[in-house]
Amino acid sequence: MKPEIRNARSEGNPNAETRYPMLATVSRRKANRTARSRLSGFQLPLSKPLSSQRESAQSSKESERTDVRCYGLKRNPRAFGLRIPSLCASALAALLGLCCFAAPVTAAPKKLVIAVIPKGATHNFWKSIHAGALKAASELGNVDILWKSGLKEDDRDSQIKVVEDMVIRKVDGIVLAPLDDTALRPAVNDAVRNGIPVVIVDSDLKTDKYVSFIATDNYKGGVKAGERLAELLQGKGRVAMLRYAEGSASTMQREQGFLDALKQHPGLELVSANQYGGATTETAYKASENLLAPFRKADGSLSLDGIFACNESTTFGMLRALQDAKWAGKVTYVGFDSSAMLIKAMENRELQGLILQNPMQMGYLGVKTVVAHLKDEKVEKRIDTGATVATPENMNQPAIRQLLEPDVKKWLKE
Repeated sequence: MKPEIRNARSEGNPNAETRYPMLATVSRRKANRTARSRLSGFQLPLSKPLSSQRESAQSSKESERTDVRCYGLKRNPRAFGLRIPSLCASALAALLGLCCFAAPVTAAPKKLVIAVIPKGATHNFWKSIHAGALKAASELGNVDILWKSGLKEDDRDSQIKVVEDMVIRKVDGIVLAPLDDTALRPAVNDAVRNGIPVVIVDSDLKTDKYVSFIATDNYKGGVKAGERLAELLQGKGRVAMLRYAEGSASTMQREQGFLDALKQHPGLELVSANQYGGATTETAYKASENLLAPFRKADGSLSLDGIFACNESTTFGMLRALQDAKWAGKVTYVGFDSSAMLIKAMENRELQGLILQNPMQMGYLGVKTVVAHLKDEKVEKRIDTGATVATPENMNQPAIRQLLEPDVKKWLKE
């Protein structure tokens, strides 16, 4: 600084800053630094020797060029005895250190897609299996249910095509109620070869490639039906049976169990067992009319004492035929499975017994079992879901009522 400028400033000349712009600039920078220091809680000393002010001014210029802010204010580097770039570099390093030690973000686990393939979709039995599968998926949390049936309950080729499609889609697992114990075997074996585990429900399959078989002991269910009819008829009388369909393992086992039970009662005579009701209530109704026609007497009465039908559709078809001919309630009748119309018929004593399965449990355990297998957990090869006899006398007991009317609406959103 020139001597005249220094002297003018020391003498307090009011025109000094006008005459010497450099002095005005230095004064303004000094005032700005003082204000910033006060805001940050650190007051700069004002009695520095003039010889150091040029260095201070130069330092201030460097600070302003960096434009680094800490806590929203430009810090004076001399207030801390540190330079701004060094301070902020330290803060940045600390921040990066925190990021390195933060908990890693993990991706959500992949949802498993489980295909559930029933024989059909219209009967209450299959709706209950669907509800059970959805209940299991809800509890597991990481499972999506892909529900797909064939076009008709007796269309084997259609169900085979569904299984093949699921293999192509590379689902994680399959729960299958096979329409035929032989025809579905190649499709199931192919799924297993492609690394897709299969759990069989309701009806057995002639292969050992599946993970587990979950169903009623259908033979035992048929035996219970025969014993119920024998009890009501007191061991004697003429009896007929309406079959379901050839190749359906579950109903064939029930039919055999019923026939074997009758053999224990020599007084019971089997007079008809060659009619098949088929997959729908309409075909079952026509088959029932054909079965009953030869036993109509001249006076319009029926020369039959007892009847057994082996599944939901055949039980309902036979019920309609008996009602239309005014024979309902006049012949002892035992059926299999449940629906609203069958429950009403039992309340009216047009049905004297229903053998009940637990289809909701089949769907539930089917999904749970295939997922457990995918997790390398041990699963049982055969799971019996039970068979219970419902009668007009016990049908309002809570446990029986739950089997008669499972809570499917909650899961199917009906």
